[in-house]
Amino acid sequence: MKISVIIPVYNTEQYLAECLDSVIAQDFGDWECLLINDGSRDGSGAICDAYAQSDSRFRVWHKANSGVSAARNLGIEHATGSYFAFIDSDDTVDTGYLSRLYMAMTDNNA
Repeated sequence: MKISVIIPVYNTEQYLAECLDSVIAQDFGDWECLLINDGSRDGSGAICDAYAQSDSRFRVWHKANSGVSAARNLGIEHATGSYFAFIDSDDTVDTGYLSRLYMAMTDNNA
């Protein structure tokens, strides 16, 4: 696995599917996506579960709310990629996001 995408999720039900669809649309194929549901009280957890059930590249952890840093750290603990990318659950990324990130990291021996 080249890149582990870590997405902390907290009450972003209205944006989350668009965010995850933008990850699926990447032109870079060697990635996994770790969804850390940080105690959401809306439908975010169910959306995370649905993506993980339909696409094996997504994995989900549900935890009590403890903040974005703790959620990111949990993702790092479970990541299998050589590199990490962090995306906020209310954002989307361009289709070339991971490929450009990977090229920049490998070209510069990051």
